[in-house]
Amino acid sequence: DLQKKKKSQKQARVWDGQIAKGEMTALDYSDKSMSEDNTVDASQWVDKSKLGQKNKEGKELTAEILDPVISTIREHLVSQNVATEIADHLCQSVKSSLLGKKLGKFERVSTAVQNSMEAALKRILTPKTSLDILRDIEQSKSEKRPYSVCFIGVNGVGKSTNLSKVCFWLLQNNYKILIAACDTFRSGAVEQLRVHARNLRALQTSGEGQVELFERGYGKDSAGIAKDAINYAAVHNFDVVLIDTAGRMQDNEPLMRALSKLVSVNQPDKIIFVGEALVGNEAVDQLTKFNQALKDFSGLQNPRHIDGMILTKFDTIDDKVGAALSMTYITGQPIYFVGTGQTYTDLKNLKVSHVVHSLLKK
Repeated sequence: DLQKKKKSQKQARVWDGQIAKGEMTALDYSDKSMSEDNTVDASQWVDKSKLGQKNKEGKELTAEILDPVISTIREHLVSQNVATEIADHLCQSVKSSLLGKKLGKFERVSTAVQNSMEAALKRILTPKTSLDILRDIEQSKSEKRPYSVCFIGVNGVGKSTNLSKVCFWLLQNNYKILIAACDTFRSGAVEQLRVHARNLRALQTSGEGQVELFERGYGKDSAGIAKDAINYAAVHNFDVVLIDTAGRMQDNEPLMRALSKLVSVNQPDKIIFVGEALVGNEAVDQLTKFNQALKDFSGLQNPRHIDGMILTKFDTIDDKVGAALSMTYITGQPIYFVGTGQTYTDLKNLKVSHVVHSLLKK
């Protein structure tokens, strides 16, 4: 009789497509495989009425089973400012990795999708190269040459401000900095840098750090000014040259040619793209076209590309951190810093675990 009773209970449970709450807690081991900092309840991704909460029979995962769960995650990623085509690529990749996989008897379909997506996001966002700029500067010093960083990007994203934040950080590390004013296009650009240099000097009350502005006014060839600045830095024992460039839209060919010339002539140690954390699909367009212009207009056999990014206005986006994913995905390059405010100290490192958690939480 006991056997029959158990059997009928099991059949009733399958028929209802539900599991009693107490039994679900006792039997669900899937959460143990999730990372410590991911407090997301994976069941949020599954439509219980269509799929049932568990893969009770331990069946193979098919497109029919996966599609509703993956579709929900895709919509969520797009709502977090992940570029549409990147969300599509990611979801297709996760689906391909899970198709045909046989889950454990009580393993959630939603947890399998969640874990696979989390692993994919971490893989994309984790830097493939060292972010240790200070070590690179020390290497340049040992070679008796200044280390140069070129800041590029579209209009109005805060290149000069974030260059100044980087300068402040380097001053705290006792380096001698030359700021090269190579935005000879925008009215007031040189004056803006002059104010920053004056403010930074005023803040430098202790330590060995020094900052100086190198400028040649407006309407000049920016590539030539950058070259003169690097030569000046070498003669006067500066450790770092920070090159400010004019903001330009990615479709403005004359200005993109000028930028490519500046990079080709001066071969900076790092090319940093400054972009807004607010943009989604636009970030992909900007980065793709900037990289393409550096390649097409360089005239070199081995043209340069963007080496990394600074993401500005990171404090204004709540948890919509999708631009960080879009930018690293499209370039394969890391985010060096995120700007989190208006003062010189508002420059932080990007925490991969924080971005992954923000992208997946609902």
